[in-house]
Amino acid sequence: MNIAYRFRIYPTEEQKILLGKTFGCCRFLYNQMLNDKIQEYEKTKKMLKNTPAMYKKEYPFLKEVDSLALANVQLHLEKAYKNFFRDPKIGFPRYKSKHHSKNSYTTNVVNGNILVESKKIRLPKLKWIAMKKHREPAEGLRLKSVTVSMEPSGKYFASLLYEGYSCENQAAGPDYSTAKILGIDYAMQGMAVFSEKVETEEAGFFRKNEKRLAREQRKLSRCVRGSHNYELQKKKVARCHEKIRNQRRDHLHKLSRKIADGYDAAAVEDINMKAMGQCLHFGKSVQDNGYGMFREMLDYKLAWKGKKMVKVDRFFPSSKKCCKCGRVKKELKLSERVYHCACGNKMDRDRNAAINIREEARRMLTA
Repeated sequence: MNIAYRFRIYPTEEQKILLGKTFGCCRFLYNQMLNDKIQEYEKTKKMLKNTPAMYKKEYPFLKEVDSLALANVQLHLEKAYKNFFRDPKIGFPRYKSKHHSKNSYTTNVVNGNILVESKKIRLPKLKWIAMKKHREPAEGLRLKSVTVSMEPSGKYFASLLYEGYSCENQAAGPDYSTAKILGIDYAMQGMAVFSEKVETEEAGFFRKNEKRLAREQRKLSRCVRGSHNYELQKKKVARCHEKIRNQRRDHLHKLSRKIADGYDAAAVEDINMKAMGQCLHFGKSVQDNGYGMFREMLDYKLAWKGKKMVKVDRFFPSSKKCCKCGRVKKELKLSERVYHCACGNKMDRDRNAAINIREEARRMLTA
């Protein structure tokens, strides 16, 4: 298994200029190769096999940057093409915008061209860059590639991809009939409701910082586009978004780690988060919760420990079914937040659903 570590780097002014050139060259080459592929297909209905070397003679500035970064541009474009033909719903590869695309590039380890030390990293063409290495990678891993990126706030990061990470193997699988399984049901307030009490902090970080973000955005709207003050205020707005994103990710990392450490398995409902965000004007709340990101984090952290995450079918009547007697209500309005059953069961609707999801996952694991 591969594992990535993300560290902040502090390039000098000269290195920032070269990083900016590399970002621009990668974006330019991607758009040029994509444009040539489209034109060739329109003429001959065949796929053009173009490489970065074909463009260096016509565009000499491509020789100034890391050649492996340009080689990865070709791999990314080919992967985008394969994904489109595999599933047209993904969409045809699009041109990269100068103002809206993420500034990043990937370079590979070849013949010791990349070295990592305690407080610095050496990259091709850039030499040594100061780095805040806040944690040590696991032992026995081999560095595979490095992705350098720049956030809209102006901060630079290096993501180090290592291969050879081994998961914790469980010699004998647990008895899932008695195993400790946590049922998780999506909820608009607080992101999720669990089948048993799990101590967690209050989420909704966008809502908490919404007034401050709106104030900074109003200041930005009054600045003259392209002016010095506009660029400064634009970075302030980016830092507000970055803080919200970091708060959310930190909260979700801690919560998913706590669940992965304390339970043998976790059960979630396989719901479509994109559709959930589009219905009933819930888009802001759904994105603020980050439930889809939470499921991804929980999935790989459980896998690291040799545990499982079970996805229960989205059409399973988890909300309509009574967790005590098993009766299923034919009609249950979304406004009914307390579940009432003829057997006398009266409890929170989401907690009832989480318990049903847990028991359905137990049935699936023991089947």
